[in-house]
Amino acid sequence: MRLKLLSFFFLLGFLALIFKLFFWQVVKSKELGSQAKSQYTANEFLTASRGNVLAKDASWLAARGEAYLVFAEIPKLKEEQRKIADSLAPFFVEDASDRQTLLLEVERLISLMTRKSAVWVPLKNKVSKETKDKIANLEIDGIGFERKEDRVYPEGSEAAHLLGFVGKDEEGGDQGYFGLEGYYNLSLAGKPGFNASQKDAKGNPILIGDRREIAAIGGVDLLTHIDKTVEKILEEKLREGIEKYQASAGTGIIMNPKDGSILAASSYPSYDPKKYWEFGDQYFKDPAISDAFEPGSVFKIVVMASGLDAGVVKPDTLCDICQGPLKVDKYTIETWNKKYNPDSTMTDVIVHSDNVGMAYVSQKLGADKLYDYLDKFGFGRPTGIDLQGEASPKLRPRGTWNIVDLATAGFGQGVAVTPIQMIRAAAVIANGGKLVTPNVVNKLVGVGWEEDIKPPVGDRVIGTKAATEITNMMVEAAKSGEAKWTSIGGFKVAGKTGTAQIPISGHYDAEKTIASFVGFAPADDAKFVMLVMLHEPKSSPWASETAAPLWYSIARDLFPYFGIQPEE
Repeated sequence: MRLKLLSFFFLLGFLALIFKLFFWQVVKSKELGSQAKSQYTANEFLTASRGNVLAKDASWLAARGEAYLVFAEIPKLKEEQRKIADSLAPFFVEDASDRQTLLLEVERLISLMTRKSAVWVPLKNKVSKETKDKIANLEIDGIGFERKEDRVYPEGSEAAHLLGFVGKDEEGGDQGYFGLEGYYNLSLAGKPGFNASQKDAKGNPILIGDRREIAAIGGVDLLTHIDKTVEKILEEKLREGIEKYQASAGTGIIMNPKDGSILAASSYPSYDPKKYWEFGDQYFKDPAISDAFEPGSVFKIVVMASGLDAGVVKPDTLCDICQGPLKVDKYTIETWNKKYNPDSTMTDVIVHSDNVGMAYVSQKLGADKLYDYLDKFGFGRPTGIDLQGEASPKLRPRGTWNIVDLATAGFGQGVAVTPIQMIRAAAVIANGGKLVTPNVVNKLVGVGWEEDIKPPVGDRVIGTKAATEITNMMVEAAKSGEAKWTSIGGFKVAGKTGTAQIPISGHYDAEKTIASFVGFAPADDAKFVMLVMLHEPKSSPWASETAAPLWYSIARDLFPYFGIQPEE
């Protein structure tokens, strides 16, 4: 009986052993194989170098730089942790004279180096080579360095909204956000590599072991159209204008109207892409491509150009409703200064920025035809600019416009646009009638190769005759309109002011405005088109007293740079 019982237990144990072996060798084979392999193989991902962002002259706007991770190997530390922290903390804070900040940094380092079961801990990421060398000179046992790549901005915060910044993704890797860094992130980031080798029980590499390496492919460089001189002029003047006219914010864009290349763009408030984490999320969005606004009187050039091209008006057509306010449904349309000019020509309407006269033009066009022209000018859809974050307010659907919508659209109310859409529309007039795609990057440049970025060629929006006619009207408006006092004598500039009230909770704020000026020069062969906007200027709500003089202040420096000579 005892023998049978013993045999039964032996059989049971044998079956359990067979089952366990089957479980390990068949069911769990892949998992255990991977674990075993991980004990004698070392896998390392190789980071690809991020591409540079270059200005028009191939100088750096954003470049890859050298940086280091400072780490501590706990078992190798020979000095007391507080003493090490006291030595390192001054290198890790911006202001070592700030005792409170310094003490907090010391405590942070001590907490890292005294973690339970910690063997290797990172202390500070992306310190400069200069700082790394100073720490290395201290010769602290157990403190080491790992080379990393940093992002360097030689021009500081200049063109921050155009560039964007490099932050971290969910896995801790570098990721471009906003602007060019976001839009071209895949091209800039390149493709990481991989290195697999065998190691012994102590972690040392086995020289005769199997090795497999896939080299990292560095990111490409972006050669942009951004002109550092033009960008610097724009940014300095825009800051001065915001301060002088007491505006809450401002935006400026300078474009080549012939091909849509962006020479400069700036918005304030801005941020420092090198220290982006010190700024709130509201600073990262680029107002030039993301903010919608009702354009006001600058929109009149679009509606008038449409009317001229459609043949419903001519430059000398007389307005037969301009003798006083215009009643439309239950609303009354007035001029901005309450002055009226009976039998005004269409040129007079643009010069005087006459709201009633523009309602006359939109009524002549009709809702469907006006919608079709606005659609051809590119409103209601993205421009396709190569920057991350572009927004596009929609046009009211075709066929749903009532008589009030039609009338107010004539002078830029009830229609929402972005600054980049508005300057592209002005470029249509400046280049003779063709729609261009705004673009920032000229070429992708790799090792031994380059690729031109060729934006799609747009359709013709208006004929050359209509473009010339509206240009001449804008020249007359610049010379004789409400902003004539700020024009530069001898230079042929085509321009138009815009003072738009800000819609708030279903009505327009009577005091807060967005002042803008859009124009191009020389009028008959434009080298640049520029849009300047000031939000809520307190010195004066009128664009003729704020945005217009700021535009000409910038243009005064651009004329000699572009070789634009006075006609007289």
